[in-house]
Amino acid sequence: VQLQASGGGLVQAGGSLRLSCAASGLTFSSYTVGWFRQAPGKEREFVAAYSWREGITDYADSVKGRFAISRDSAKNTVSLQMNSLKPEDTAVYICAARSVAGHYDDYAGYPYRGLGTQVTVSS
Repeated sequence: VQLQASGGGLVQAGGSLRLSCAASGLTFSSYTVGWFRQAPGKEREFVAAYSWREGITDYADSVKGRFAISRDSAKNTVSLQMNSLKPEDTAVYICAARSVAGHYDDYAGYPYRGLGTQVTVSS
């Protein structure tokens, strides 16, 4: 199983980016896909999750109203649309997948993890 996050880059504050998480060896329709991020010197934090099985989305308070997670069944991908980006959103964004429902913000519960994609927001 491999997960690959893409779509990161450098953007000015107030701008937008769209991240995508693609999987090989795993079909997302039976999993929950989560996005996490880690900035230098900071702990990893939960960003958003989408449960295909339950049709539930969950967001960290810091990104509610700005970020949106969605799925593309045909492409077996999960995207994270990030709008109104702030410098504090700068981090490596990692996608992960788990088959167990609940506790979407618990990174330890995601056995499948990608390498991440860098997002840098300049002020």
